[in-house]
Amino acid sequence: MNIKTFSKTLTGIAIGCAISFTSFAEVVVIVHPSNDANFSQKVVQRIYLGKEKKFSDGKEVLPVNQVPSSAARESFDSDTLGRSTTQVAAYWSKLVFTGKGIPPKELDNDAAVIAIVAENPNAIGYIDSASVTGAVKAVSLN
Repeated sequence: MNIKTFSKTLTGIAIGCAISFTSFAEVVVIVHPSNDANFSQKVVQRIYLGKEKKFSDGKEVLPVNQVPSSAARESFDSDTLGRSTTQVAAYWSKLVFTGKGIPPKELDNDAAVIAIVAENPNAIGYIDSASVTGAVKAVSLN
């Protein structure tokens, strides 16, 4: 094997490993520590698709998303919503165009999501599990 072929092979392996690593971000849903509502994957799907406006305890819900380029967003959209980020964007474009909905606010990163959720009892977000702090509560989707 010559140097050029070896270099291309090594580059391909490195890119493949990087893609695999970002695709497996473990994402958790977070809420304010005072939030005692019940959660399931179906409820979270309905919240993030604009079909559910209140938590199970009757309080209004404020969902926050991460930017489409984030690994957490990609993982959340596919694992929790069951759609690709592109499909979710198309879904919201249709609702906005027809005047039937406004998508969740998009934040830049885990820290921004934690800040909003920590200060607002009605907020719900998602972050990489490694980023969870005591300022928020990670919820189980039963």
